[in-house]
Amino acid sequence: MLYTHITAAYQQHFSSAPLLVRAPGRVNLIGEHTDYTGGFVLPAAIDKEICFAVGLNGSTQARLFSYDQQEAYTTELADVQPGQPQWANYLKGVVAQFQHRGITVPGFDCVFGGNVPIGAGMSSSAAVECGLAFALNELLGTRLSRMELARMAQLAEHEFAGVQCGIMDQFASLFGRSNQVVRLDCRSLEYEYFPFDTQACHIVLCNSGVKHSLASSEYNTRRQECEKGVAVLSQYYPQVQSLRDATLEQLAAHQRELGEVVYRRCRYVVEENHRVVTACQYLEAGDLAAFGQHMYASHAGLRDDYEVSCPELDILVEAARPLPGVYGARMMGGGFGGCTINLVAPEQVEQFVAAMKTAYQQQLGRVLETYQTTIMGGVDVLEPTVHAA
Repeated sequence: MLYTHITAAYQQHFSSAPLLVRAPGRVNLIGEHTDYTGGFVLPAAIDKEICFAVGLNGSTQARLFSYDQQEAYTTELADVQPGQPQWANYLKGVVAQFQHRGITVPGFDCVFGGNVPIGAGMSSSAAVECGLAFALNELLGTRLSRMELARMAQLAEHEFAGVQCGIMDQFASLFGRSNQVVRLDCRSLEYEYFPFDTQACHIVLCNSGVKHSLASSEYNTRRQECEKGVAVLSQYYPQVQSLRDATLEQLAAHQRELGEVVYRRCRYVVEENHRVVTACQYLEAGDLAAFGQHMYASHAGLRDDYEVSCPELDILVEAARPLPGVYGARMMGGGFGGCTINLVAPEQVEQFVAAMKTAYQQQLGRVLETYQTTIMGGVDVLEPTVHAA
C-alpha cells in the first residue's frame, strides 16, 4: 500500500515520527481554461493521490526525498530558490509562500510519492503543492484556511515552476468531497457542491500517452491572448474586467479589432462559462445525456477555437462517442496531450475500455492506458493503520 511504502522510506532516511497526509489529484468534468479568466470550473478530487510523510528535524534545512524518482534533495531554508531538480521546485515554492507571510519554516524532512499519473492532466503538481502546504500548516500550527493554502500552492506554481495556472487544481485538491463535484467561481472564489451519482455513472480516463508540459509557451500564450481580448473590450465596455464579464455579442461587434485568433480564444471562454452553468443544472436534474452533450461541445471548442487539443485526443473523443453507455467525452487539463475524461454507464465500462484500446491500437498503433477513478474527499491527515518495519 502506498502509505506503507512512504512511511517505510521515511523511516529509512529520517529518524523523527512523521505526520502522514494524502493529497488527491483531480478531474475536471467541464470548464477548461476558464479558471485564469475568472470563470467557472467543475472539478472533483479523485482516488489518485500523493502521500506525504513530513516531520520537523530541528535543523535549518529541508531534506526532501522523492519516492517515485528515488532522489534526495537538501536545501537551506534561509535561501530557497528555484533550480534543479524540477520536482523540488513545487515543494520549495510552498516553503517560500509561508516565508512571504512572515512564517518561519523550521527544518523539516519530507518523503512523498504517489499514483497520480504525471502529464496526464490530473494535476499531480497541485497535489504535491497542496500536500506539503497542508502538512506544514498542521505541523507549525499556523491555522491557515484551506482557501489560503490553495492560493499559496497556486503562487508556488507561478513563482517556482513558471506556470501561470489558475486556482482550480489546488482548490479541487483541498476542497474535494466524496460523491460530489464542486463548481468554483474563480473570480469571487465562491463555490457550490453538486451531487455526482457514482452508481449511475463512472469516470474513465483514457491517457493519450502524449506528455505535455504546461510550462511550455502555449499555455501562457493562451492566457496572454485572453488578456489582449479583455484589453480591447474594456475600451468600449468598462465593466469588462475579465472574459467572465464579456458577452458573445460584444466579441462579435469587435471581431475585426480583436483579430481572428484572439476572437476565437475569447469566444471559447465565454461559451465554456455558459456550458458550466447549464451543465450543473443537468447534473441536479440527473440528466447525464444532456450533461454529456455539453462535454462534447467543450471538446469541440478546445479543439477548434482554443486550439489546445491534439490528434490523439481528438481520436479518443470520436472513438468514445458511438459506444454504448457513453454519456460524454472530452479532453481534460491543459491540453496538447494527457487524458480524455469519459462518463460511462457502470455496466458498460468493461466493454468501453476494451473498445477504446482496440480503436487506439488500430488508428495509431499505440497501447492505450485507462484509469477508472472514484470521487474522493480533499487533502487530509492520514491515520496510519499499518506501522512499517
